[in-house]
Amino acid sequence: MTTVGLLHPGEMGAAVGGCLVSAGHTVLWDPSGRSRATTGRALAAELSGTGFDSLVSESEVIFSICPPHAALDVARQVAETGYSGLYVDANAISVATAQRVAAVITAGGADYVDGGIIGPPPDAAGHTRLYLSGPRAKEVAALPRRSALEARIADGPAFAASAVKMAYAAWTKGTSALLLACRTLARAEGVERVLLAEWGLSQRALPEKSQQAASAAASKGWRWVAEMEEIAASMTAAGLPAGFHEAAAEIYDRVSRNGTPPSDSAWNFDAVIAHICSTPT
Repeated sequence: MTTVGLLHPGEMGAAVGGCLVSAGHTVLWDPSGRSRATTGRALAAELSGTGFDSLVSESEVIFSICPPHAALDVARQVAETGYSGLYVDANAISVATAQRVAAVITAGGADYVDGGIIGPPPDAAGHTRLYLSGPRAKEVAALPRRSALEARIADGPAFAASAVKMAYAAWTKGTSALLLACRTLARAEGVERVLLAEWGLSQRALPEKSQQAASAAASKGWRWVAEMEEIAASMTAAGLPAGFHEAAAEIYDRVSRNGTPPSDSAWNFDAVIAHICSTPT
């Protein structure tokens, strides 16, 4: 049994923590300043609440699962304590950002493992994979054994796990933003019904996919802005055009900045499209 610290669990983090608990580990989290919904998820996953200092001092392994824009700050917060265990960054960040996180962590005295999660919050086996890379990746891969979270080693460079996550999300979330932009254009030009009719003839999956994209953007788009920016940076670093995902970041930013309801149950498709149409302030 390993004592694992989890910073800072949202929907995905709590589910990953639950998988680690089901595998026999003690998983610590810091409830300070967290919402009632987050606390409820943590309790349901049987995570153990404690203060930040205790979490760091007691944890043999720390997982960082947070919005991409916070990954570096979380790493700095841990490094400042002198943590000397194993730090797993499982955030949707570029290789360049992962390298900066690793530099902060190792300078503070800990070892770093690169990670990337593909799939939904794990609640059933076969849907969610944690890709890992780096010298100690195999140690981390052993932790969620016999749980709904499948750990895989990403063959390649030390930051291969982040690279896989960037390439994968470039398609899934990038094309969702493009689909929303296409439908928004059709509405702005007064031809949305015609487009939907044509999709029904030649692209039958797209009407439903555009609805799903809007629902996801309403509830999660706020955290995808930074993810699209990380992908754009990855494209630039590889000598590829960054504009696709810079535009995707703006699509998700328009949705989130214009006050679209933050929960799946409250989202409104017309509001999402209207917010994308509007000029950001």
